[in-house]
Amino acid sequence: MDFEKLFNDSKEESLYGRYITLEKIEPLLKALNKNNNLHIIGQSVLGNPIYSYTIGTGKTKILLWSQMHGNESTTTKALFDLLKLLNSNSDLAAELLKSFTFLAIPMLNPDGAASYTRINANGIDLNRDFQDLTQPESQLLRKVYEDFKPDFCYNLHDQRTIFAAGDTNKPATVSFLAPSFNKARDVNSVREKAMEVIVAMDAVLQEFIPNQVGRFDDGFNLNCVGDTFTYLGAPTILFEAGHYQKDYQRENTRKFIFIALVSGLKFIYENDIVRNETNKYFNIPQNKPIFYDLIYKNIKIRYDNKQIITNFAIQFSEVLDKGEIKFVAVIAEIGELYHNFGHFEYDAEGAAYSDQNDNIPKLGQKADFYLSEKVKIVNGLPNV
Repeated sequence: MDFEKLFNDSKEESLYGRYITLEKIEPLLKALNKNNNLHIIGQSVLGNPIYSYTIGTGKTKILLWSQMHGNESTTTKALFDLLKLLNSNSDLAAELLKSFTFLAIPMLNPDGAASYTRINANGIDLNRDFQDLTQPESQLLRKVYEDFKPDFCYNLHDQRTIFAAGDTNKPATVSFLAPSFNKARDVNSVREKAMEVIVAMDAVLQEFIPNQVGRFDDGFNLNCVGDTFTYLGAPTILFEAGHYQKDYQRENTRKFIFIALVSGLKFIYENDIVRNETNKYFNIPQNKPIFYDLIYKNIKIRYDNKQIITNFAIQFSEVLDKGEIKFVAVIAEIGELYHNFGHFEYDAEGAAYSDQNDNIPKLGQKADFYLSEKVKIVNGLPNV
């Protein structure tokens, strides 16, 4: 299968970047509502509608939801790419619709999406609310689960740029998890089904992003939706859209999530699960938080009235400003950084640090400075 062409043909061009809100997806959902398959299934804390979209007639039921965390929008873009494919009248679409019934909730947390925050309008992380069910959004997802009775659950998220695929200098561009159902992290038939699909998706992704697929930590927390649904008996797959080289808008990552979705679905309808390949699942390297956005090495600074050579790391903070996400660089770590990598690295070769304050870098400080007064760093990057 030519996944590159399939993605290009299916990409929903109207969705771009990191700030994806209800106002951006409502027109798309209404345009897709050809057979009364779009429904308002509830409201957020602030009274915004939460939509579901159902398509397909197959016996295998797939429940997908995105933007449970409002500032995690990459998988929402990929989900709309999938919905465009399913409405394409292609042979692949016909096969998928014959094999599956899909119920998608493209934006579970519209209030958080509007404010570009992880939490909902009550300040609650919805992914830690699946036992108490204190929030309307959590209650809604639980009711959909109970009414729909899915055969698979797809929990769609983004993860930060800090994660590497194992101990390597490769970012975890896509990560997966088959959540645990108990504290012992045992593998039962439910988890095993999720693992088999993940192994199949990883095999395809290695053709596009070799050594850039990670495995999310499987520590058990029944307050999390994935752990809850696995405990209740539905194979659940956590998708984490991570960083791809120089892709802070996550348009490349979006493509890889789409490829994972399609290849996983193709595996399910073409194969008898389970094939007992869980060892391959555990061979996927676990995510390690060892990346920074930028690392500057061999910088001369004055410390305790002495000149020393050190390194420091810079991390982007994502700030919503007038409807746009701006990446504000701040100093996050100062020291040896032996075991860390930067998505961008710069060797200052002993150049002296200076800034407009007291010429000493400080944690949390905005990353605007000079190196030997010849190289100007603006918002973390050399201004050349």
